[in-house]
Amino acid sequence: MSRPPLASIPAGPVAVPGAVAELAAGDTVTPVWRNQLGGLTFRLEDANGGTRYVKWVAAGTPEINLPGEAERLKWAGRWAAVPRAPAWGSNADGAWLVTAALPGRSAVDPRWTADPATAAAAIGRGLRLLHDTLPVQECPYDWGVERRLRGRDEAARQRLGEPPAVDRLVVCHGDACAPNTLLHDDGTFAGHVDLGSLGVADRWADLAVAAWSTEWNYGPGYDGVVYDAYGVAPDPERIAYYRLLWDLA
Repeated sequence: MSRPPLASIPAGPVAVPGAVAELAAGDTVTPVWRNQLGGLTFRLEDANGGTRYVKWVAAGTPEINLPGEAERLKWAGRWAAVPRAPAWGSNADGAWLVTAALPGRSAVDPRWTADPATAAAAIGRGLRLLHDTLPVQECPYDWGVERRLRGRDEAARQRLGEPPAVDRLVVCHGDACAPNTLLHDDGTFAGHVDLGSLGVADRWADLAVAAWSTEWNYGPGYDGVVYDAYGVAPDPERIAYYRLLWDLA
Protein backbone atom coordinates (compact mmCIF):
# COMPACT_ATOMS: atom_id res chain seq x y z
CA MET A 1 0.00 0.00 0.00
CA SER A 2 1.46 3.37 -0.98
CA ARG A 3 1.95 6.24 1.37
CA PRO A 4 -0.50 9.12 0.81
CA PRO A 5 0.80 12.27 -0.89
CA LEU A 6 2.09 14.80 1.58
CA ALA A 7 1.28 18.42 2.16
CA SER A 8 4.08 20.57 3.49
CA ILE A 9 5.31 23.91 4.71
CA PRO A 10 6.57 25.81 1.61
CA ALA A 11 10.36 25.59 1.48
CA GLY A 12 11.04 28.48 -0.89
CA PRO A 13 9.55 31.76 -2.11
CA VAL A 14 5.82 31.68 -2.81
CA ALA A 15 4.08 34.18 -5.09
CA VAL A 16 1.18 35.80 -3.27
CA PRO A 17 -1.99 35.69 -5.42
CA GLY A 18 -3.54 39.06 -6.12
CA ALA A 19 -6.72 38.19 -4.24
CA VAL A 20 -4.73 37.27 -1.11
CA ALA A 21 -2.74 40.51 -1.29
CA GLU A 22 -5.97 42.47 -1.61
CA LEU A 23 -7.51 40.68 1.38
CA ALA A 24 -4.36 41.35 3.41
CA ALA A 25 -4.72 45.12 2.87
CA GLY A 26 -1.26 45.78 4.27
CA ASP A 27 -1.14 42.94 6.80
CA THR A 28 1.99 40.79 6.89
CA VAL A 29 1.48 37.76 4.61
CA THR A 30 3.28 34.49 5.34
CA PRO A 31 2.81 31.26 3.35
CA VAL A 32 2.34 28.46 5.87
CA TRP A 33 1.08 25.41 3.97
CA ARG A 34 0.94 23.85 0.49
CA ASN A 35 -1.33 20.86 -0.05
CA GLN A 36 -0.80 17.98 -2.46
CA LEU A 37 -3.06 19.61 -5.07
CA GLY A 38 -1.14 22.88 -5.02
CA GLY A 39 -3.54 24.82 -2.78
CA LEU A 40 -1.87 27.37 -0.50
CA THR A 41 -2.62 28.68 2.97
CA PHE A 42 -1.36 32.10 4.08
CA ARG A 43 -1.24 33.64 7.55
CA LEU A 44 -2.25 37.32 7.66
CA GLU A 45 -1.06 39.30 10.70
CA ASP A 46 -2.07 42.90 11.37
CA ALA A 47 -0.14 45.54 13.31
CA ASN A 48 -2.09 44.77 16.49
CA GLY A 49 -1.27 41.07 16.49
CA GLY A 50 -4.56 39.93 14.99
CA THR A 51 -4.30 36.82 12.84
CA ARG A 52 -6.38 35.40 10.00
CA TYR A 53 -5.74 32.64 7.51
CA VAL A 54 -6.54 32.54 3.81
CA LYS A 55 -6.77 29.33 1.83
CA TRP A 56 -6.31 29.85 -1.90
CA VAL A 57 -6.62 27.45 -4.84
CA ALA A 58 -6.05 28.15 -8.51
CA ALA A 59 -9.03 28.05 -10.85
CA GLY A 60 -9.78 24.54 -12.04
CA THR A 61 -8.12 22.79 -9.09
CA PRO A 62 -9.97 19.48 -8.64
CA GLU A 63 -11.34 18.09 -5.39
CA ILE A 64 -11.28 21.39 -3.48
CA ASN A 65 -14.58 23.15 -2.78
CA LEU A 66 -13.95 26.17 -0.57
CA PRO A 67 -17.59 27.33 -0.40
CA GLY A 68 -18.46 23.79 0.67
CA GLU A 69 -15.81 23.97 3.39
CA ALA A 70 -17.23 27.28 4.61
CA GLU A 71 -20.66 25.64 4.93
CA ARG A 72 -19.22 22.72 6.85
CA LEU A 73 -17.31 24.99 9.22
CA LYS A 74 -20.45 26.97 9.95
CA TRP A 75 -22.42 23.78 10.61
CA ALA A 76 -19.76 22.08 12.76
CA GLY A 77 -18.96 25.27 14.64
CA ARG A 78 -22.23 25.00 16.55
CA TRP A 79 -20.73 22.09 18.52
CA ALA A 80 -16.98 21.78 17.86
CA ALA A 81 -13.79 23.84 18.08
CA VAL A 82 -13.30 24.76 14.42
CA PRO A 83 -12.47 28.09 12.76
CA ARG A 84 -15.07 30.64 11.80
CA ALA A 85 -15.08 31.39 8.07
CA PRO A 86 -16.30 34.98 7.68
CA ALA A 87 -15.55 35.37 3.97
CA TRP A 88 -14.91 33.48 0.77
CA GLY A 89 -15.01 34.23 -2.93
CA SER A 90 -13.52 33.57 -6.35
CA ASN A 91 -12.38 35.24 -9.56
CA ALA A 92 -10.90 34.12 -12.86
CA ASP A 93 -7.61 33.19 -11.16
CA GLY A 94 -8.87 31.09 -8.28
CA ALA A 95 -10.91 30.86 -5.10
CA TRP A 96 -10.22 31.78 -1.47
CA LEU A 97 -11.53 31.16 2.02
CA VAL A 98 -10.77 33.41 4.99
CA THR A 99 -10.81 31.77 8.42
CA ALA A 100 -10.32 33.17 11.89
CA ALA A 101 -7.38 31.87 13.91
CA LEU A 102 -7.93 29.29 16.63
CA PRO A 103 -5.70 29.09 19.72
CA GLY A 104 -3.11 26.36 19.52
CA ARG A 105 -0.43 24.97 17.24
CA SER A 106 -0.64 22.32 14.55
CA ALA A 107 0.39 18.83 15.58
CA VAL A 108 3.21 19.12 13.03
CA ASP A 109 4.58 22.35 14.50
CA PRO A 110 8.22 21.80 15.58
CA ARG A 111 7.03 22.00 19.19
CA TRP A 112 5.03 18.80 18.65
CA THR A 113 7.19 16.90 16.17
CA ALA A 114 9.72 17.03 19.02
CA ASP A 115 7.13 15.41 21.34
CA PRO A 116 5.23 13.03 19.08
CA ALA A 117 3.71 10.89 21.83
CA THR A 118 1.90 13.91 23.26
CA ALA A 119 0.79 15.02 19.80
CA ALA A 120 -0.46 11.56 18.81
CA ALA A 121 -2.48 11.30 22.02
CA ALA A 122 -4.08 14.70 21.36
CA ILE A 123 -4.97 13.59 17.84
CA GLY A 124 -6.77 10.55 19.21
CA ARG A 125 -8.57 12.42 21.97
CA GLY A 126 -9.56 15.24 19.65
CA LEU A 127 -10.95 12.85 17.08
CA ARG A 128 -12.99 11.03 19.73
CA LEU A 129 -14.38 14.34 20.96
CA LEU A 130 -15.36 15.32 17.42
CA HIS A 131 -17.02 11.97 16.75
CA ASP A 132 -18.90 12.02 20.05
CA THR A 133 -20.03 15.64 19.71
CA LEU A 134 -21.21 16.21 16.14
CA PRO A 135 -24.79 14.95 15.68
CA VAL A 136 -25.02 12.34 12.93
CA GLN A 137 -28.76 12.69 12.45
CA GLU A 138 -28.47 16.43 11.84
CA CYS A 139 -25.50 16.27 9.46
CA PRO A 140 -26.39 17.09 5.83
CA TYR A 141 -23.02 15.94 4.45
CA ASP A 142 -21.96 12.48 3.28
CA TRP A 143 -18.44 11.04 3.28
CA GLY A 144 -19.39 7.41 2.82
CA VAL A 145 -17.66 4.93 0.55
CA GLU A 146 -19.98 5.38 -2.43
CA ARG A 147 -19.72 9.16 -2.23
CA ARG A 148 -15.93 8.98 -2.21
CA LEU A 149 -15.77 6.50 -5.09
CA ARG A 150 -18.07 8.53 -7.32
CA GLY A 151 -16.39 8.93 -10.70
CA ARG A 152 -13.66 6.37 -10.02
CA ASP A 153 -13.15 3.57 -12.52
CA GLU A 154 -14.23 -0.03 -12.09
CA ALA A 155 -10.66 -1.20 -11.56
CA ALA A 156 -10.41 0.91 -8.41
CA ARG A 157 -13.69 -0.48 -7.13
CA GLN A 158 -12.62 -4.06 -7.76
CA ARG A 159 -9.30 -3.52 -6.04
CA LEU A 160 -11.04 -2.10 -3.00
CA GLY A 161 -13.71 -4.76 -2.78
CA GLU A 162 -16.76 -4.68 -0.53
CA PRO A 163 -16.53 -2.45 2.53
CA PRO A 164 -16.54 -4.02 5.98
CA ALA A 165 -19.71 -3.65 8.00
CA VAL A 166 -20.02 -0.23 9.61
CA ASP A 167 -18.60 -0.18 13.11
CA ARG A 168 -20.06 3.19 14.15
CA LEU A 169 -21.47 5.96 12.00
CA VAL A 170 -20.14 9.38 13.02
CA VAL A 171 -19.61 12.77 11.47
CA CYS A 172 -16.06 12.33 10.20
CA HIS A 173 -13.50 15.09 9.85
CA GLY A 174 -12.67 13.88 6.35
CA ASP A 175 -8.95 14.73 6.50
CA ALA A 176 -7.92 13.77 10.01
CA CYS A 177 -4.20 13.77 9.24
CA ALA A 178 -1.91 15.14 11.95
CA PRO A 179 -1.51 18.69 10.55
CA ASN A 180 -5.23 19.33 10.95
CA THR A 181 -5.27 18.88 14.73
CA LEU A 182 -4.30 21.84 16.93
CA LEU A 183 -2.83 21.51 20.43
CA HIS A 184 -2.62 23.92 23.34
CA ASP A 185 0.86 24.50 24.71
CA ASP A 186 0.15 22.10 27.58
CA GLY A 187 -0.40 19.29 25.06
CA THR A 188 -4.18 19.13 25.29
CA PHE A 189 -6.40 19.11 22.23
CA ALA A 190 -7.37 22.60 21.00
CA GLY A 191 -9.32 22.25 17.74
CA HIS A 192 -9.60 21.02 14.17
CA VAL A 193 -8.98 22.76 10.84
CA ASP A 194 -9.45 21.89 7.15
CA LEU A 195 -12.90 20.30 7.26
CA GLY A 196 -13.67 20.51 3.55
CA SER A 197 -14.61 16.81 3.38
CA LEU A 198 -16.54 16.60 6.65
CA GLY A 199 -19.43 14.16 6.45
CA VAL A 200 -21.09 11.04 7.79
CA ALA A 201 -19.11 7.80 7.51
CA ASP A 202 -17.79 4.91 9.60
CA ARG A 203 -15.44 6.26 12.25
CA TRP A 204 -12.64 4.08 10.86
CA ALA A 205 -12.55 6.26 7.74
CA ASP A 206 -11.03 8.92 10.02
CA LEU A 207 -9.26 6.69 12.52
CA ALA A 208 -7.29 4.62 10.02
CA VAL A 209 -5.85 7.69 8.32
CA ALA A 210 -5.30 9.76 11.48
CA ALA A 211 -3.16 6.98 12.95
CA TRP A 212 -1.43 6.36 9.61
CA SER A 213 -0.48 10.02 9.33
CA THR A 214 1.63 9.78 12.48
CA GLU A 215 3.94 7.45 10.58
CA TRP A 216 4.90 9.98 7.93
CA ASN A 217 4.87 12.97 10.28
CA TYR A 218 6.63 11.46 13.32
CA GLY A 219 7.98 8.07 12.26
CA PRO A 220 6.78 4.55 13.14
CA GLY A 221 5.37 3.53 16.46
CA TYR A 222 2.74 6.19 17.26
CA ASP A 223 -0.36 4.77 15.58
CA GLY A 224 -1.18 2.79 18.71
CA VAL A 225 -1.03 5.99 20.76
CA VAL A 226 -3.81 7.44 18.61
CA TYR A 227 -6.02 4.37 19.05
CA ASP A 228 -5.38 4.22 22.82
CA ALA A 229 -6.18 7.91 23.28
CA TYR A 230 -9.33 7.54 21.18
CA GLY A 231 -10.33 4.55 23.28
CA VAL A 232 -10.52 1.80 20.69
CA ALA A 233 -8.57 -1.35 19.85
CA PRO A 234 -7.00 -1.49 16.38
CA ASP A 235 -9.23 -3.17 13.80
CA PRO A 236 -6.89 -4.54 11.10
CA GLU A 237 -9.61 -5.21 8.53
CA ARG A 238 -11.14 -1.74 8.71
CA ILE A 239 -7.73 -0.06 8.94
CA ALA A 240 -6.55 -1.76 5.75
CA TYR A 241 -9.77 -1.03 3.91
CA TYR A 242 -9.97 2.66 4.75
CA ARG A 243 -6.29 3.26 4.08
CA LEU A 244 -6.66 1.73 0.64
CA LEU A 245 -9.81 3.80 0.07
CA TRP A 246 -7.80 6.91 0.99
CA ASP A 247 -5.24 6.01 -1.67
CA LEU A 248 -7.82 5.24 -4.33
CA ALA A 249 -10.27 8.06 -3.64
